Amino acid sequence: MLALRLTRAARPAVQLRRLLVTAASAGTGLLLLSSLGHALAHPEAADAAALRLAWCAAPLAATVYLALAVARTDPGTRPRPGLSAVGLGPARLMAVSALTTALSCCLGSLLGLLFFLHLRGGLTGLPFDGAAAGLLAAGRPLPVPAAATLLAVLPVTATVAVAVALRPRDPRPPARVPRRFGRFGAVGGPAGKETFGAYGRFGTRLPQAAGDGRPGAPGGGRTATTALPETEGGRPAPENAPEPPAPETDAGSPAGLPWGVALVTAGLAAQAYAGRPAPALAVLLGWLLTGTGLVLAGPGLTHLCGRLLQAGRPGALRLLAGRGLMAEATRIGRPLGVVCAVASAGCALTALSGGPAPAFGPLSALGALVVGGSTLATLLTAAVEARQYRAGSTAALLRLGARPALLRGAAALRAAALPALFGPLVLAIAALSALPLSR
Repeated sequence: MLALRLTRAARPAVQLRRLLVTAASAGTGLLLLSSLGHALAHPEAADAAALRLAWCAAPLAATVYLALAVARTDPGTRPRPGLSAVGLGPARLMAVSALTTALSCCLGSLLGLLFFLHLRGGLTGLPFDGAAAGLLAAGRPLPVPAAATLLAVLPVTATVAVAVALRPRDPRPPARVPRRFGRFGAVGGPAGKETFGAYGRFGTRLPQAAGDGRPGAPGGGRTATTALPETEGGRPAPENAPEPPAPETDAGSPAGLPWGVALVTAGLAAQAYAGRPAPALAVLLGWLLTGTGLVLAGPGLTHLCGRLLQAGRPGALRLLAGRGLMAEATRIGRPLGVVCAVASAGCALTALSGGPAPAFGPLSALGALVVGGSTLATLLTAAVEARQYRAGSTAALLRLGARPALLRGAAALRAAALPALFGPLVLAIAALSALPLSR
């Protein structure tokens, strides 16, 4: 009930993102059921049916990734102060996010089932009734357990992914203290070495902050006081002075760029053997390796793009845009890598459409629409998430006197720098992928 109320009370932008998840789930469910219909219509071609089902992994992964991105940016299920007092802690909000994702995916799977039955001829009175009866094996009974299993794959996978990604984490893991044994096996004995008879000496077992009043004892003659921080000149700072914040350190480029380059190279090498006896499997394996490599290399390339923006003698505009890209490299780099992988595959297929490649049917077009639309929506959702996390910094810059035009110019420069770096990379990978298949 709480998940339904939060879903109904969300803003129109949040509802639009949830509708995108529902639409992608409907398309993925229709593709899964169409592979079942092809297997029923051609029981002798088991290999072709298995290959069709394997190709459905791409829209399935794209839809799950979109559902995860939408769940991350949902403001209704974000932990806020005061919610824990009414029983809505991080674990309960994670459960609400998972339940909301399950509702959106189940609704999409149900719509996919209805559209599949309509195209198969089971539902009458609507346009395109029975338009794909021969393709979807309308003359054979539909196995209900198999259809229910295929339709349950997406909601279960998306719900588990959201629950694992949004599970509560302790931001400060407890430090591992070595276990020590004192006299007679007592746990937690003193850390230093004690002399004979020191255990019974008066004041020895007191905390070090209190001291025992002796000049050589811990505490140095002060009673229950702590050491004051010193300033640059060596004088002790006043007791009510605020502690200085910890300096922000640059962690360097995100890890994964070398592995991404290696996987892209391995994928292109696998596609070079597409002319062997199993070309379809070689192409699928090559595109899978290439896409995984681009996803791994996306954060590193985004971080590199931010560094290139700051090369030379950057002004305030380039410095702000470059630092923003470096800070958001991990958040927007992976969705950008997914978009690059899909775009390179699409460019390669477009280059091969006029050659010896087979003609694409309506199901292939639906699969391309689901994958392309889901990845693009995921990138836009990641940009919304980055804007939400950047709201505090933007407000601080405005309070310091930064002009709004400067912030808009930095955002426009970031949006223009990323295609300038990733566009030639996509075209090069697409040309190398289509080269072995065009022979």
